Amino acid sequence: MDVHRVSNHGQMDYNFDNMGPKQGKVLPCQEDRFDSGLDSLKEDELVSDFEEMRVDPRDHSQESEPWRSAVTEDGDTPLHLAIIHEATEHALQMIKLSHHHPFLNIHNHQRQTALHLAVITEQPLLVEKLLKAGCDPRLADNCGNTALHIACKRGSLACFGLITQNCQRYLTSMVSFPNYNGHNCLHLASINGYISLVENLVRLGADINTQEQCSGRTALHLAVDLQNPALVRCLLDLGADVNCMNYGGFTAYHLTYGRTNEVIRCQLFEKTAQELRELPESESDESDMEELDLSEDELYDDIKFGK
Repeated sequence: MDVHRVSNHGQMDYNFDNMGPKQGKVLPCQEDRFDSGLDSLKEDELVSDFEEMRVDPRDHSQESEPWRSAVTEDGDTPLHLAIIHEATEHALQMIKLSHHHPFLNIHNHQRQTALHLAVITEQPLLVEKLLKAGCDPRLADNCGNTALHIACKRGSLACFGLITQNCQRYLTSMVSFPNYNGHNCLHLASINGYISLVENLVRLGADINTQEQCSGRTALHLAVDLQNPALVRCLLDLGADVNCMNYGGFTAYHLTYGRTNEVIRCQLFEKTAQELRELPESESDESDMEELDLSEDELYDDIKFGK
């Protein structure tokens, strides 16, 4: 395994207490990836490399271990690789020997920490051990996603529960913090239709009427965009404000125009203020309404920061 020394173990990604999302433009965000080390190591090589690292649980007295300084060309540490390859025992040994050590928060070239990778690979045991060992849950990857964002995006109830239970100190800011696309955890859970996560987030204090930063849509707007009547009903039952407008002046009911789901239309019609049921005159053309009917991937492509 081609490795080099980590020059700055203390380097940390931004967190909620000292920085916000990067400004200037929307950064391109790929799907969650955890394959940065897969091409560099075969299974047999991985086992031999771990043996050579000699992660010895008896060496508690040593502050610096050689394996803490090893990284691949993609920035993955041995802990990253152990999580990626589901080498659970090796990962647990390294975590045990690294309680409250900066090693736990080293990020790879995608700015993923071990905690990000444990959530992406759906390994709740490692998520719990990492959090209890001092892994910082506030750190964000190169898309601005914390581990909690990823759990909400993937619908991982187990990882979501562990993160929220073990991070009470930061929970309010973690729940509300937006990624680089302007989505907080509630927006991600809504976009992906995870009703149980939506319910849990609101119960934990998430503001149900928070607007995402690109076009001002609330979770209710997003539920209508996705034509998800069960989610619409859930959000209404949880107290979502039907009269809240996005940045274009549209309520959630306005977004039902030109769409076929009558259940959603009826649900929102009954609760929307009478004066807000008609579309704004300048936006009543059929051609204008086509702009509202965007796919999930296109929701925010026309919004640019820094202008």
